Amino acid sequence: MSVNLPPLPELHPIDGIRLGTVAAGIRYENRPDLVVIECAEGARAAGVFTQNAFRAAPVVIAQAHLDLAMPRLLVINTGNANAGTGDEGLRDALRTCERAAELAGVQTLEVLPFSTGVIGEPLPVERIEAGLPRALAALDAEGWAEAARGILTTDTAPKGASRVLDLPEGEVRITGICKGAGMIRPDMATMLAFIATDAGLDKTVLESLVKEAADASFNRITVDGDTSTNDACLLLATGRGVALSPDSGGWEAFRSALIEVFRTLAQAIVRDGEGATRFVTVQVEEAADPAEALAVAYTIAHSPLVKTALYAGDPNWGRILAAVGRAGLADFDITRVRIFLDDVRIVERGGRAADYAEEAGQAVMSKPELTIRVLLGRGETCERIWTTDLSHEYVTINAEYRT
Repeated sequence: MSVNLPPLPELHPIDGIRLGTVAAGIRYENRPDLVVIECAEGARAAGVFTQNAFRAAPVVIAQAHLDLAMPRLLVINTGNANAGTGDEGLRDALRTCERAAELAGVQTLEVLPFSTGVIGEPLPVERIEAGLPRALAALDAEGWAEAARGILTTDTAPKGASRVLDLPEGEVRITGICKGAGMIRPDMATMLAFIATDAGLDKTVLESLVKEAADASFNRITVDGDTSTNDACLLLATGRGVALSPDSGGWEAFRSALIEVFRTLAQAIVRDGEGATRFVTVQVEEAADPAEALAVAYTIAHSPLVKTALYAGDPNWGRILAAVGRAGLADFDITRVRIFLDDVRIVERGGRAADYAEEAGQAVMSKPELTIRVLLGRGETCERIWTTDLSHEYVTINAEYRT
């Protein structure tokens, strides 16, 4: 089940990037579950990773390697998160890097591991090692679509975005893939996302860009409020195309397109949220600062009562009002708050809007896509996040996840 999730678009190849995908039998037979992404020599990378204290072993190793060298290979497995696995998990993640490096003729520090799947089980590293030669043999510049399928877990469909820009400096390409449907409340990025461009970018600029783009996209989504142990988002710049900097004539167009790719991928995760039947924008306006706007937005988005009302298509506006009231804002004047479902005003002056009609609210709540809009009357800041409803299917998927 998904909400207006578009089909996988054409994913334009990026000069200097090749991808190989195989079925290694990590958890399921005959299912693509091992992806290798090869970066040409000279490519630069920057990433953002989970803030969960129980960072998965591959996150620990990937961050350490990225601090010391630029990656030549990314090795991604599904079916097993290699999280909550202690020292054994660290050894297994490093062993994967060592074997991949040996096969590809690169340094171990130039290999970054990524994993997603069940937490707390030993990584079947021997299956990954057995699959690596086939994954490397399958490397192809046109391999984006297969890789998008190879990183999925409970997702119902692959997710990707791609842009070709005609800038004053020349043509620039951006292509990215991601996965995620549950355990989604990023504190940096999302479950797994890999975005590449052929632009030549300074490492400092690249690091700034990935943080800005993730903040405008993956850090503005939630399905269930759970931050994963394995979240990772990597931005690769091969430098095979034109060089760009904030002083370039085409910089703003490039920056905007990159953020658009990130946002498209992030919203695809919400559209494919586990059991989702609604795609919901929560927009908070007239806040004093971004922190309080986001506090209100996430309180609404994480409320089981609001989310189940959304699933039912029930305009139970009292649940939204209550969520706004418990978001923890100091010196909060509720008489200045206005709340809307799309353009239907439901709350003003501390209570039900005088002209609100239940039929109008019902019409909005029955739509597959809607906006909950809150005006706080406290300032000029506006923030928006994207979320889902909470359905029977979400419970079923997660109750049966390991069976």
